Order: sequence, then structure tokens, then C-alpha cells
Amino acid sequence: MSGSGQDPRIGPAGRRGCGPGIESLSSLAAIVEKISPHRPGAGSLPAPDSVFVAVDQRGRALNFAGVVPSERQRELARTVTDPAALSRERGVREVKMGGDPYRVVGARLGDGSTVLISTSTKAVHESLLLAFKFDAAVGGLLLVLLALITLVNANRTLRPLGDMVKTATAIAEGDLTRRVPGRHDPVTETEQLRLALNAMLQQVESAYVTRERSAAQPRRFVADASHELRTPLSAIRGYLQLSAKGMLSGEAEHARALARMTDEADRMARLVDELLTLARLDQRPVLRLRPVDLSRLVRDATDDLRAQQPDRPLDVAAAGAVLVRADESGLRQVIGNLLTNVRVHTPAGVPVRVELGCSEAGEVRLRVHDEGPGMSGEDADRIFDRFFRAGGGVAGSGLGMAIVHAVVRSHGGAVSVRTASGTGLTVTVTLPRARPEAEDTAGGPSGG
Repeated sequence: MSGSGQDPRIGPAGRRGCGPGIESLSSLAAIVEKISPHRPGAGSLPAPDSVFVAVDQRGRALNFAGVVPSERQRELARTVTDPAALSRERGVREVKMGGDPYRVVGARLGDGSTVLISTSTKAVHESLLLAFKFDAAVGGLLLVLLALITLVNANRTLRPLGDMVKTATAIAEGDLTRRVPGRHDPVTETEQLRLALNAMLQQVESAYVTRERSAAQPRRFVADASHELRTPLSAIRGYLQLSAKGMLSGEAEHARALARMTDEADRMARLVDELLTLARLDQRPVLRLRPVDLSRLVRDATDDLRAQQPDRPLDVAAAGAVLVRADESGLRQVIGNLLTNVRVHTPAGVPVRVELGCSEAGEVRLRVHDEGPGMSGEDADRIFDRFFRAGGGVAGSGLGMAIVHAVVRSHGGAVSVRTASGTGLTVTVTLPRARPEAEDTAGGPSGG
């Protein structure tokens, strides 16, 4: 049997045929199923891009069924240096043949040889590379889109902060009227910050305007006072110059000049007294409060008006004692200024009504009403301003109503004006009423 001359490497597979051959085919089918599990049928042959070779224990390619191994089969045999170990691992090994990737599995046959089957994974790698490029492209586009969305959202979110910076810059340059524009989204933190900032800016502007007004008021007050004092001083100086130059002839002219200088001096003295009164009230002095019968002060003031203008119709409604806790000299000045305002600014035949009583809230209410020409709404808004004269008139100092307002406020009261052109003028003074225990202790002296 050994002298038959057949190649000993293929002798067992060809000569015996049944035992080892069947075992080899079964092993081959198992190898095919292992390397290509997606192919139907356990006995399917390798794909066209697969390489199949049988090697001996040294890894040399063997003839199989009389077929000489091709160059690719020999290359596969050379690539796998340890076929026995590969068959024992029962796994898959990645190799390179001709620069292309392959997956190799092996199985040991009954005659000691090893069958190697490899299949190319180039298409798989190309598919993976294509999928990677696609994923990278899609991922890049998504990143760009995400960056754009983030940029737009960031700009939208930070735009109010930019508006705040512009507003702060404008305010720093002196424009206190600027405000941060709104975005109509009150639930965001930036919108809440905008509202808080605008509220703060409004307070800053109000405080600045108040400070400027307070700073301008003394300057205007000094200017107005200087102007008011200049008029009587100029008159007095003029008469003195006439007298010094001998331009006053006779006792009659000297007497008239002396009377005019006396009037101007009295006017200047009254103006100085009123200025001192306002200055004292501005300093908020401690008032000497005691129970005062306001009806008595009203009767005294109206009696003075009757003495000065006996032909003026005057109606007084002040029955009974009305006690307030106040500084008596201050209230006398209030009532006197109100009636002086009527006497100076209305004709002598205009009726005047003075009412004194208590409101339902328990406050004392003094009302002085005349049926004179009244004043416009603009003049009524400024009636308590210092040195203001309605209609640009020259009568009076322009301080009487300012003193009324200051004295009433210092007593915790309020004063209001109701008027219109041609309908007369009504001034209402409201003061807190004295407590009952103060009324009981005030009895005799204040009631006289």
C-alpha cells in the first residue's frame, strides 16, 4: 500500500476516503458556518472573496484533491504562522493579505493537517468608514446647528444686559430719563432685573429732581427776596436824593415824601418779618402748643376786616367754641393772611363768608370763601409758592399764602384751594381737633 507512489500528504484523505474524509468535510462545514453565520445552510461554500487552504503542522500549504495551492492560498498559509494554535483557539483572527483585511478561522483535521478559511472584510471596513464619515458629517452639521441655536439663544438672553449697559451709559452721561426697554417676558430673571433697575432709576431721577429743586429754591428765594426789598429801598433812596438835592420845596412835599418813605419802610419791615417767619418754619421749630379757641381768633380777624372795610358784606358762621391744640400766634397769622388776601385782591364790595366747624371725621375745618374774580387753574396750582402773585399783580408780598401753607402743615393740618375764573375763591384749612381732656383744662382763658 505504501508503494503505490501516491503523495503521502493527501494519501489518507484520498486513499481511505471514508473515515478521515468525512471528518474533514464535517470540520470544513463547521468552519464555513463559523466564519459566515449569515449564509443559509450549514454546508455552504466560502464566498468568492474567501481563501481556503489546507496546511500541515509547519504551516505549509498542501495539495487538496490533487489541486496545487494558488499564490493567494500560499500567502494565507504564510500569514498564519501557528495554524495549530488558531485551531485550538476556536476564534477568529484578523490578518492582512495584499494590503486588505481578512478574518481567518482554522480547524484541525483528523490527519493532523489544518484547514484555514479566510474571508475579506474590506467591504465591511469600507461600509464602516462610509458610516463613520456619514456620522461625522451629520454630527458636524448638528454641532454647527447647535452652535447657531446656542448663539441665537445667548444673544437673545444677553440682549437685555446690553440694553442695561446702554441705559447705564446714557444715565452716566446725564440722561436720567432713560429706562431699560422691556421684552414682555416677565418670568425671566433678566426681565425681573430690568423691572427692579427701572424702579431704582425712577427713584434716582426723583431724588435728583428733588435735590435740584431744593437747591434751586434757596437761590430763587434769595433772588425774589432781593427783588422785593429793592423796590422799597429804591423808593426811599429816591426820596432821600430828592431831599439832598433840594428838589423838594415846601413843607407839603417834604411831608408827602416822608409819608411815602414811612410806607415803604413799613412794607420792607413786613417783608422782612414774613421772610423770618418762613425761615423759622423751614427749620421746623418746636411749637408752643396749647388749647386755643379757634372761633375767638376768627371773630377777632373778622372784626379787623370790618374795621378796615366797613362796606364789605361779611358773613361769619362760627357759633360756639372750637378748640384746637396749636400755636396761637401762628393761627392768628393764618386767619389774618387769608382775610388780607381777600381784602387786597378783591373789590371792597365783594361778599366774603367765613365758616368754622367740625367735620364728621372729628377735624376742625375753617373755610374762607369770596365771590371775587377767582383765578385760573395754573395760578391755583402755584398759589402756595413763595413770591407768587396771581395774574402777575404787584399787590402784596407774595408770601402770605406760603406762610399759611407752612403754618398749617407744621400743625399737622392741610390747606386746599378751589377756584375757577369768575367763580370766586375758596380756601379750606383742616386741623386736628384738641383731645377732650385738653378741652376740659382749657375752659376759661381760651374762651374769652
